[in-house]
Amino acid sequence: MADSGIMTSRLGVAVRAWSSGPFARDVLLAAALLAAGVLLNDPNAMVGGTLPGLFDDGRAGRIALWWVATAAAATGVALRGRWPVPMLALCAVGAATHLALVVPLMVPDLSVLILLYTVAARLDRMRSLAALTGLLLAATGASLAYALNAQAAGGLPDALQSVVAVPMAGGGPTAPVAPGSPEPIVMVRRSAWSTAWSGLPVIGSVLVAAWAVGAGARNRRAYLDELRARAHDLERERDQRAALAVADERGRISRELHDVVAHGLSVVVIQAQGAAAALDARPAETGAALDAIVRTGRDALADMRRVLAAVDQVDDPWHPQPGLAHLPALVARVRQAGTPVRLRIEGTAAALPAPVDLSAYRIVQEALTNTMKHASTGATADVVLRYENDEIFVDVRDDGHGTAVSADGTGGVGEIGRMREIGRPGDKTRAPGAPGGNGLPGMRERVRLLGGRLTAGPAPGGGFVVRAALPIAANTWPPRPIGKARAERWRET
Repeated sequence: MADSGIMTSRLGVAVRAWSSGPFARDVLLAAALLAAGVLLNDPNAMVGGTLPGLFDDGRAGRIALWWVATAAAATGVALRGRWPVPMLALCAVGAATHLALVVPLMVPDLSVLILLYTVAARLDRMRSLAALTGLLLAATGASLAYALNAQAAGGLPDALQSVVAVPMAGGGPTAPVAPGSPEPIVMVRRSAWSTAWSGLPVIGSVLVAAWAVGAGARNRRAYLDELRARAHDLERERDQRAALAVADERGRISRELHDVVAHGLSVVVIQAQGAAAALDARPAETGAALDAIVRTGRDALADMRRVLAAVDQVDDPWHPQPGLAHLPALVARVRQAGTPVRLRIEGTAAALPAPVDLSAYRIVQEALTNTMKHASTGATADVVLRYENDEIFVDVRDDGHGTAVSADGTGGVGEIGRMREIGRPGDKTRAPGAPGGNGLPGMRERVRLLGGRLTAGPAPGGGFVVRAALPIAANTWPPRPIGKARAERWRET
């Protein structure tokens, strides 16, 4: 029983997989075409004669030939995905057979248009044009042969004679009359040549239209493929730009921390020299100096753990790096540039470790830069610093129109546009201390190196908000091994 259930399940999966494929759709289309042809075009009523000299082997044989041609048309539609050009030729032969049987073009003969569309949609332009040209030449040749055979036989066969009835001498009503009728009416028969050629422009126009629709589908598919390829390239470029932004921000952070660590080591050296000089004469001062050395050494070691490794290019500016003490001057510059800013400090301000002080300042600086660049005219900004026991919280928001980004600050297409506007990664033309131009990726990297949290996105009431929480205690920062290979560091980006 279990094996039977498994087999049934597998059979159902196979049937669903087959029915969802293109071949199943082609088979269903062919079946619908065949059913419509049989229901709408009865061969017993339509196959009445043939062209002179063709298929003169009896009515039963002609009807059998009609069925063969109709089946060929359905087969061509069912297999068009596998062999489009051979199936087009098969459908064309079937349609020509119907015409030779003196049967008007029927529903199954639409297979020629379907196959021509398929060829134009799937093959290159040269091959599809060759197929169209072949069909047009075949239609022209068939019309010519039709007219010549009909004229050689002394007129069109009975099945295609056009009878036009004109009023009788007594003014009676007109009525179609079968050929050979003895009634005294005037019979007007169209010439064989005119009748044979009259349908050629219509057939040619329909063939060209089918080819044009298929070629348009092929062009649209090529256009969509190109768009998808471009989107893939843009996505890859976005990732590369984001990685470069992170790398550039890490380099800038490393250079800034170099100054902080250099200052700390200088203090250690001076304190050590003073302690050595006062060791015998002033022991109390020696103890204080050693305590200062311990504190400074711990701070410097915590700072060094933030350094990514050896820095290829280390700037050596003579001025100190900015911190939150410089925040009022930054706010004044933004106000002077035309953006009103309100600064509020909550809690008791305390001395911060140099990396935290520097990163908090840079986050505010970058957020205000984004406000000036991306918020609408007349937007205002609010900067809130909240000091707590072990963390400092930075909240910068504006009431303009921000750009939507993900909660983790990675951003999307809007973030790439922001990076392009603020500055490209690796731009060496920026002045020292200017905003890094890396937007949210740079902020996120700063916060990550300190073990903090960052959220950025549209504010509920409009505008844009950036929130960061930075730990103050150095022992809470995530440790980072020193001396790893550079390849591992870049892999983390």
